[in-house]
Amino acid sequence: MTITQDPEHGTTAPTTPRHRRAARMAEAAGGGWVLVLTKIVLLGLILALAVYTALVLSRTDQWVAAVIVVLVALLAVWVYMGRGRLPAKYLMPGLIFLFVFQVFAALYTGYVAFTNYSTGHNASKASAVNALMLSAQERVPDSPSYKLTIVDQLGELSFLVTDPDGDVQIGGEERPLQEVSDAEMQAGKAVGLPGYTTLKFGDIVAQQEKIADMSVPLSSDPNDGVLRTPDGSTAYAYTSKLVYDDAAGTMTDTRSGVVYKDVGTGAFTAEDGTQLKPGWQINVGFDNFARAFSEESIRGPFLQVLVWTFVFAILSVFTCFALGLFLAIVFNDPRMKSKKYYRVLMILPYAFPGFLSALVWAGMMNQEFGFLNVVLFNGADIPWLTNEWLAKFSIILVNLWLGFPYMFLICTGALQSIPDDVQEAARVDGASAWQVFRSIKLPLLLVAVAPLLISSFAFNFNNFSLIYMLTGGGPRDITAGVNVGATDILITMVYKVAFVGSTSDYGLASAFSIIIFILVATISVIAFRRTKALEDLN
Repeated sequence: MTITQDPEHGTTAPTTPRHRRAARMAEAAGGGWVLVLTKIVLLGLILALAVYTALVLSRTDQWVAAVIVVLVALLAVWVYMGRGRLPAKYLMPGLIFLFVFQVFAALYTGYVAFTNYSTGHNASKASAVNALMLSAQERVPDSPSYKLTIVDQLGELSFLVTDPDGDVQIGGEERPLQEVSDAEMQAGKAVGLPGYTTLKFGDIVAQQEKIADMSVPLSSDPNDGVLRTPDGSTAYAYTSKLVYDDAAGTMTDTRSGVVYKDVGTGAFTAEDGTQLKPGWQINVGFDNFARAFSEESIRGPFLQVLVWTFVFAILSVFTCFALGLFLAIVFNDPRMKSKKYYRVLMILPYAFPGFLSALVWAGMMNQEFGFLNVVLFNGADIPWLTNEWLAKFSIILVNLWLGFPYMFLICTGALQSIPDDVQEAARVDGASAWQVFRSIKLPLLLVAVAPLLISSFAFNFNNFSLIYMLTGGGPRDITAGVNVGATDILITMVYKVAFVGSTSDYGLASAFSIIIFILVATISVIAFRRTKALEDLN
């Protein structure tokens, strides 16, 4: 028997005929050439997707992101096509998802928190100028017509135009016209271009609304106007009633003569404070954090929501733990009969999805036809979800229903892990049942469940689904400067500021998110230190 080095795992392996036969069988069972072919196909798809993504990113001048995508794809090919590198093969998918869904999301949230990113300030200055010019367009009187062919490349439509002089140009949204020399001509009209797909009549009809909304700049100077088409076959020149001066940073309304200047606020602003919208995204430093604590219309509601969030999280943990512990003690008594059936009933609320249970409870608590009012209270008109204090009580009650089975399970396990001889020794020494519980069971129990209580606090601090499904954060506070209600917690307030209503303030919502992270992290660190002290004490 000879010994050889295994290059894949760096181990030695015997090479007797029997072992070689077993190795061939293992290789066949592992897939052999089929596995290699599958690997090549999957990696080819990944490379193709990476190249497509890089092309899309490059069209928006996001070159750094495009390069990173390609490098990661090449790294994946190098890792999975080579022999060995076993740890990297297992770690790479998890690291990629960690970066995309955790690291990148956190870094981008931090970036947005220091900008004015919001409704009307969600693009670059060039895009804002273009949008303003387009919003004030009018057709140039007696303008010449341009023969038009609609072409497509990678899902992006472009105008292939032939001007009255016979010159052929191509352009698209935010891409000024550029001359081309290799267009396919028919009867003096450009009908095709290498690398582009010419849209047929049926395709134009299917996308007629999108094509009618297209505005292709005549040049890089927005004051020169744009081309638009009403029918997909002929284009006309349009100019704007606004005149942009790039050197002076001004936008002039030719109808009223008002001059709007770039004063550093991310929008063209007149002397009386009137702004032209849309504006553009700029860095505002700590202004969003300052607004959260300085503007009365935001600070007051924010502090109220902050206090209620702490109250809700603390009461949720305390009530669920108290009820779960009580039931665990009751059902852990050896004198209790049929305990397994009762335990199954106790964990049923935990078996159903939380958001569905919240919706069911919302229907049961309906003021007009809910089960509680109609059946239990004989048709009483109790505003469970529309009165501020009753809504808060309802949330605590429903959360107790949803949360106590979890505490019941962990407390049951912790109680059963406490040695019986310790409790028996205490009873022999004359300790009462309450003294045994207070001095022995509870301290030992807290050592085991304290980390879970901390995680439960963090969960309830961000318990979005319960609040949003049950009350939607209402009733609404109409005096607040942000979209917020009496039962909103921080996370639902952030969601409303960012996504609900006619205006969205992503910068302020991101600032609130960072504040939430700092609060939860600080509380968790302090709580875990207290847990460590409890362990040392025991």
